[in-house]
Amino acid sequence: GAISFDKVEVKFNLDENSNPTGVYFKTAQDANKLIEEFMLLANRKVAGFIGKQKKTFVYRIHDEPNEEKLGNLQNIISKFGYKLDLQTPKTTANSLNELLENVKGKGEQNLIDTLAIRTMSKAEYSTDNIGHYGLAFDYYSHFTSPIRRYPDVMVHRLLQFYLDGGKNADAEEYEAKCKHSSNMEGLSTKAERDSIKYMQVKFMQDHQDEEFVGVISGVTEWGIYVEIVSNKCEGMVRIREIKDDYYTFDEKQYALVGENTDNIYQLGDEIVIMVKNTDLVKRQLDFVVLGKVVK
Repeated sequence: GAISFDKVEVKFNLDENSNPTGVYFKTAQDANKLIEEFMLLANRKVAGFIGKQKKTFVYRIHDEPNEEKLGNLQNIISKFGYKLDLQTPKTTANSLNELLENVKGKGEQNLIDTLAIRTMSKAEYSTDNIGHYGLAFDYYSHFTSPIRRYPDVMVHRLLQFYLDGGKNADAEEYEAKCKHSSNMEGLSTKAERDSIKYMQVKFMQDHQDEEFVGVISGVTEWGIYVEIVSNKCEGMVRIREIKDDYYTFDEKQYALVGENTDNIYQLGDEIVIMVKNTDLVKRQLDFVVLGKVVK
């Protein structure tokens, strides 16, 4: 019942001065997945052991997807002949997994993968256990991991406290720590993304005026975001830079639509772009569209 998204980590080859000379992707191997299963089992068992005693504990919770976002996903995938079963949380999770499996290798995979991820709620720490939707666990906590997080330490302390005969820890105190940990996790994630973006822009400074194939990763009223397939560097094509027509933003289609030509730039489309400008301080890349990828 767990929802399975493929994870790709962006890494860099560096020269002796720590400048990026190349980009590569780190994907999980079978050995990584085996260790992850052991980790999930430990986290689940510890959370269940304390949770069933109804004592104060630190949980890793993940709420159900937003209904409006699920509805938007349903509308878009229906155009490709797919359908989600949204009757219950379980049928929703099962049909999401089925959808992700069915779109593999197809032209609409980029669009649907991106939208499916965006429908998910954000996981966080809390003493109020609502379960973990994405993993399909009733009880889940961060007891162990390849790195040691502060919530792991809180879980260790609480587990030892209860094993030593402790009655019940102060829920209010631990809820405050959970909120702080969730906030710090958000800052940490942002710092990581910003550092990756910085190195990507630095790498692309040596590749201005070169052509790349990219996938439209976002659509707004002021332009489209494009992620380059070969290196995952993301930049923007501003709407005023698309010269072949006057484009307007269609929110329901996640697309820019040409008023005269009916040409569409939609989330998930593959296009050819060229790097127009790089701004290391703002960590921004500006692209121009050269055309669509013909399949």
